[in-house]
Amino acid sequence: MSISSESERIGMQRVSEVVATTLKAMRDYAKPGMTTKQLDDYGRALFEASGAKSAPTLTYGFPGWTCISLNGEVAHGIPADDRVMQEGDLVNVDVSAMLDGYWADNGGSFVLGRDIHGHQPLIDASKDILWKAIHQIKGGVRIADIGKLIETEAKKRGYTVIKNLTGHGVGRSLHEEPGEIANYYDRFNKNRFKKNTVVAIETFISSRSTIALTTKDGWTLVGNKGGFVAQHEHTIVVTDGQPVILTQQNGIWN
Repeated sequence: MSISSESERIGMQRVSEVVATTLKAMRDYAKPGMTTKQLDDYGRALFEASGAKSAPTLTYGFPGWTCISLNGEVAHGIPADDRVMQEGDLVNVDVSAMLDGYWADNGGSFVLGRDIHGHQPLIDASKDILWKAIHQIKGGVRIADIGKLIETEAKKRGYTVIKNLTGHGVGRSLHEEPGEIANYYDRFNKNRFKKNTVVAIETFISSRSTIALTTKDGWTLVGNKGGFVAQHEHTIVVTDGQPVILTQQNGIWN
């Protein structure tokens, strides 16, 4: 969406604060021995307290309030009673919601407890690359150039990017124009970021894979070549200068 009024700005700020604080709270709440369903139930309670609705449930009928992916899963993991999180797991929580007709999206990967499997460098790369990408975005910048930045920075660190998962416009629905904001240089995408538009920018940085494949449950995504993936995401407003990061309160850069 393109923000054209103060009421729209306030509406986007409110829903963005909900998803941001929910993501941070879920990250802090997660403990070894807890199931992903328990973590999702906690997120659900936070949503219900704020009056927000789960965006993937509303949009796609997703069987959970948030997406929680573990280890070799790339995204869209279904919360379940038999998915027990362990010390050192690579956990990704993706939180998106609708509140009063406005939609926002954010997510982040983290190590649960001690980093006994060495996932932190991948996570740090994803967070750092997202920061660099977001701070290069302003009105008039080609979307493809941001994809090129993400891919180039990943390669510098010895990583790949997932090419079929992208950022997107957001605001009045979960996915809007300008459509796909890829993690690689798509030379066919001639679109440019426009001032006052709201977009969700996300990185999918991989230790090995380049494509996400859907598993037999119909939701969970895994990499085509295995390995691990770290994802981080913010909802922002594009300006003529530095963007407004609406989901700053999720603390993924802290």
